[in-house]
Formats: sequence, structure tokens, C-alpha cells
Amino acid sequence: MHLPRRLAALRERNYRLFFTGQALSTLGDSMTPVAISFAILDRGGTASQIGWVLGAGTAAMVLLLLFGGAVADRWPRRRVMLVADVVRCAVQAAVAALLVAGHWHLWELVVLEALWGGGAAFFAPAMTGLLPQLLTGEVLAQGNALQALSWSVGSVAGPALAERPGGDNRPGAGRGHRRGDLPGQCGHVGPPGSTPLGRAHHGHEHAGGPQARLGGVPVQDVAVGHRRRVQSLEPPGIRAGDRARRGCGQDAPGRAAAWGAIWSAFGLGALGGGLVALHFRPRRPLVAATVATAGFIPLPVLLAAAAPVALTAAVATLGGAGFALCGTLWDTTMQQQVSTEVLSRVSAYDWFGSVALLPVGYALAGPMADLIGARTALFGAAAVMTLEVICVLAVPSVRRLTASAGTVPS
Repeated sequence: MHLPRRLAALRERNYRLFFTGQALSTLGDSMTPVAISFAILDRGGTASQIGWVLGAGTAAMVLLLLFGGAVADRWPRRRVMLVADVVRCAVQAAVAALLVAGHWHLWELVVLEALWGGGAAFFAPAMTGLLPQLLTGEVLAQGNALQALSWSVGSVAGPALAERPGGDNRPGAGRGHRRGDLPGQCGHVGPPGSTPLGRAHHGHEHAGGPQARLGGVPVQDVAVGHRRRVQSLEPPGIRAGDRARRGCGQDAPGRAAAWGAIWSAFGLGALGGGLVALHFRPRRPLVAATVATAGFIPLPVLLAAAAPVALTAAVATLGGAGFALCGTLWDTTMQQQVSTEVLSRVSAYDWFGSVALLPVGYALAGPMADLIGARTALFGAAAVMTLEVICVLAVPSVRRLTASAGTVPS
């Protein structure tokens, strides 16, 4: 294929198929929070109930991540991803059917989201380990940047499709989608003679040991949770004045449109960040990745201050750009610095550190907002994120690692 040098990753047939499938999958996934949230609100539900449903998926992912990483290092990663996607596709179809029919119970959504999160626990570490088997060298960074771009496009288009004016705005319309197929045989078999639980422990040793050489802390932890944080926030300035309505009635369409605009702006910013990541090769990638996450900090401040939607959306683009840039730099650094045999396990520990507390956050978000007020909670979130950035930059090995440090041998 005749493509620009910065898109050379797409010349590889296997990666091209993988990229296409994941781009379609991401589009469907980005509709999910909008569809489920407003389905619950339309039934008179609360923010806490939304938190329980979305938190169930994250909780299941946290519980199974380390085991999923061990499995992905033991069996062919392509096969692990396909099985995980079959499970998630079935779950998506079931949720879509329930929401479209309008006959569902909250516990059913909780159980189905937990099953979806369990599939993600196996898929995510396997995907991180698979990419270096599809792409190497400079092209690997391009592949990670293109993955960020596909997520960004899906984040812009997904919410718009889930709540598009004049279209099918039923809650279930945004849920069902077909997950993409994966390319040819790219699996990897890890060290024989050990159990998955034992391999999970082995991954911990590499995640914390000198072989990883990633600065002692998972830098992506600062940013990877931002996507779900953003999805769970609701700008106070967009809320209905009458709290008793709980998101129902005439105010819901306006709030949905405003929040959709802000979230889509975040996705547009991530799109720009992904384009930058195609060219940006900083000498100290972990420092650059950490600084990039600071672009997200002003967003909760503006939400707390009930700033105009246009201003909040404009600032959200900065957070999106930082999110995409950080993710690309972090993934590429990890894939280059960690041995292939343990890469999925190390990735699982990275994901675990990133999302382990999200279920707690989901469960506490509603009660905390009621206790101290939504604005105070949002200001507190901004303060915590600022502290995160400072703490990561204070780690000497984060500041010292350079892009020319080389790849750890297998």
C-alpha cells in the first residue's frame, strides 16, 4: 500500500485488520455509558445506580486482570482476545436487547456489565502483548498512536450516535455492535510448566523489578482512569434545578446534548493528541507522558464552577490531547522495555494499578456528592490529579529514562 511514512504501520496486513476491527469496536463501546446512563435516568434512577452498573464492569476487570495477564502470556494472545471478544459481544447483544425492549431490572445490567468487564480483563493485557508481535521499531510507536486515534474518533462519533437528534434515541440504540475480528496467527506461548496464578506472580516480579525499567511506578495510572472519570461526571451547571427530577423530564435532553458536546470535545482533543503522537518522539517519554496528563486538570474545575458549556468543551480538548499522548508514549515505552515473555503480565499489573479503585469511586461518587456537594467533590478531584502529576515527576527513574535506553532482551 502507498501510504505516508507516518502511517507505515497500516502497510502491515495483520495490523491493518486488527486496527479496523478495534476501530469499529471502540465506536460501539463509546456509546455504552450514554445508553446505559440515560436508560437508568429515564426510569427514575439515580447517579448512584449508574455507578453501581458501570462499577460492576470495572470491579470484575480488576478481580480478573492478573489472571488474564498470566493466561495471555501462556496461550496464543490472538486466541485469548477472540474468546474474550465473543463473550463481550454476547453481553453487548444481551444489554442491547434489554434496553430496546424496555423490560429490564437493575441487577440484570449489573451482572451483564460484570461479565463484560471479565472479558476485558483477558482482552486488554493480551492486546498490549500482541502489538509488538505485529509491529516493531519505529512502526510500533505509530501503531500505538493509531490505536489512540481510533479511540478518539470513536469517542467523538459514539456519543453523537447514541443521542443523535432526530434519530433513534432509545437507550438501547447505542449498545449493540459487532466487535472486529483479529488478524492471523500471532500468538505467543509463555514459559511452560507453571500455573496461571504462578505466572501472575512472575509478572509481578518483572513489573516491580529492574527488567521493567519504567520508573518504579506505572505512569499511565495518572491518565488511564480519566476516560471513565469523565464519563461518570455530570456538570453542575447542566443539572436540573429541581433535584427531585433525578434527570427525568424536559431537562434530560438538554443535559444529554450538553454533556455529549463536552465529551465529544474531549474526543476531538484526543484525536489531535493522536495525530501529534504520530510525529512526537520525546527523549524522556515518561516525563512527557506525565506532563501531558496535566491537561485534564482544568476540566473538573470548570465543571465545578458551572462554566459555560462552550468554554468547558474547549478546555476538554486539552485534556483529550494529553490523554491520547500519554497513552501512546506509555504503551510504546512499556512494550519496548519489557520482555515479550512477560509483557501481558506486566500490562495486567499496569491496568490493575490504573483501575483498581474505580469501582470504589463509582460506589462513593453519588453519596460523596450528596455529602459535600458536587462542586466540592470536583474541586477535590482536580487537587488529587495535580498531586498525582507532582508525585510521579518526583520519582528519579521517571525523569532519567530516555527513549534511547534500548529494549530489554527477551
